[in-house]
Amino acid sequence: MKFLIDMNLSPLSSPFLAGHGYEGVHWSAIGDVSAPDSEILQYAAEHSCVVFTHDLDFGMLLAARKLLRPSVIQVRCQDVMPSAIGKTVVRAIAAASAHLKAGALVTVDPARHRIRLLPI
Repeated sequence: MKFLIDMNLSPLSSPFLAGHGYEGVHWSAIGDVSAPDSEILQYAAEHSCVVFTHDLDFGMLLAARKLLRPSVIQVRCQDVMPSAIGKTVVRAIAAASAHLKAGALVTVDPARHRIRLLPI
């Protein structure tokens, strides 16, 4: 599973994910840092990536456009550094893996994760 890490998350997320067996690239390494969320979403869909973000706009875009892809993981907490939320995110990815492959919005907070299948 490949992850496209949004600008609002640390580039440290990429090596963190790699350390847990997941491929991840930070948007700043491949795209315009001021690109709109719709461009990031389109890139992710075209390149079979799961968007990893701290931004609620991706869920709204998925719902408004009734998209089946790409999947999105959104983190809902104040400290989004891998050292703080990383283990929780990795557990959520493992638990939601089949759903992420099929198309889902996964919301992760420090206490739990929720899965909504696409389209929403």
